[in-house]
Amino acid sequence: MDTNLAEPPHDCPLCPRLVDYRVANRAAYPDWWNAPVPGWGDPNAWLCVVGLAPGVTGANRTGRPFTGDHAGMLLYATLAKFGLSHGTFDARPDDGLALDGVFISNAVRCVPPENKPVPAEVHTCRPFLVAQFAALPKLEVVLALGAIAHQSAVKALGGKLPKVPFGHGAVHRLRTDVALVDSYHCSRYNTNTGRLTPAMFEAAFAAANAARRPVAGHPALP
Repeated sequence: MDTNLAEPPHDCPLCPRLVDYRVANRAAYPDWWNAPVPGWGDPNAWLCVVGLAPGVTGANRTGRPFTGDHAGMLLYATLAKFGLSHGTFDARPDDGLALDGVFISNAVRCVPPENKPVPAEVHTCRPFLVAQFAALPKLEVVLALGAIAHQSAVKALGGKLPKVPFGHGAVHRLRTDVALVDSYHCSRYNTNTGRLTPAMFEAAFAAANAARRPVAGHPALP
């Protein structure tokens, strides 16, 4: 699989509303990334974490998924706790952090107004997610953060809705080689309201590890 197919071009023209928002952000904040945010992490990852879309002052600003806004704080702290990263997360793309066995992507690669992509935009961006999964040769588990990421991941893995309902901690076997695990999104709203606690998020990662194919030699997560 050509890994370039997994990423939209820097000036992707496919979603007019997102293009207009990108142009407006480039005019207002010319030093920001302001482009589709590519996936990032270990190219030999067994786990792919799929979020919703870049945050306007987070990944849309920095160019790295979940970097620069509140959602990344819990995600990267949890990755470190489970030994899935090394280095120090400092909310900057040049902080030296590296991921081990994990790749991070989004259902929609461009920042949407009010952090809310419309269904047509999720659908239009899905081929990049399909290509992203195919470009990870050791992929075993997809961890979807939130219902929209879940829905897009289900379709990207060849499943059908509503036969595969979203549920925090749920494990779905859509293919023999890749499992899908759900978690509430680690957004500021979800963590501030208690809908998602650190313990719940850690439980989702534990479920992802348990969903790996039973191959000798897999290291156990802490």
